[in-house]
Amino acid sequence: MDRLTGVAELLDGPLDDPAALEANLRDLARINRLTGGARLSERAIDALRAPQAVAAVDQPATILDVGTGAADIPLALLARARDEGRPLAITATDSRPEILAAARRAQPALERSADLELAIADGRALPYPDGAFDIAHASLVLHHLAPAEAVAFLRELRRVARRGIVVNDLVRGRPYWIGGWLLIHALAMSRYTRNDGPLSVRRAYTRQEMIGLLSAAELEPLASFVGFAGHRVAFAAR
Repeated sequence: MDRLTGVAELLDGPLDDPAALEANLRDLARINRLTGGARLSERAIDALRAPQAVAAVDQPATILDVGTGAADIPLALLARARDEGRPLAITATDSRPEILAAARRAQPALERSADLELAIADGRALPYPDGAFDIAHASLVLHHLAPAEAVAFLRELRRVARRGIVVNDLVRGRPYWIGGWLLIHALAMSRYTRNDGPLSVRRAYTRQEMIGLLSAAELEPLASFVGFAGHRVAFAAR
């Protein structure tokens, strides 16, 4: 299946339907949970944790989550860190204030998490100094970007991360497109999700293409973790 270009998703356009946007964020959080998307990010982040940090649970860690959407993955990471007694602070960013406003409505727990900061930032020009965070993470962002934009985005993640980056995204392929269409139309409540979900698979990169983008951004993949159906992959890279 060739990569689809020149067709925008609804989420890339005017977000003028707050109810549909809020429902979309709830859809994505549910799908992340049911299909193991959040778990892929956890495993890739673990691959970048320094051995001494794994042993010394009192060592603080910082994560920048770019294109956070519903911020469901940051909430999952913070819950796990609390269970394990590890201090963790996450800055979750999105480029559009409408999305962060909808995330606050969809996920009331965001306002109660002292270790989570929400901020507006464009992943292609992050307002943070070099090496400001231990790890930079992005889930379901890469497929929105053309190759040159994707490389610039990955370079920005690399710039602000001391240990490395994690990129978690869909994998393009006809079986994944069919499976995605069926899953979305069975579970999704939002018209944004029903339109954009299958389209996202067609706009996604293959695993080999993602490795090429990482290489072009001068990043070396250290580990990769594949979803149970092969539909999604998370790379840990330095």
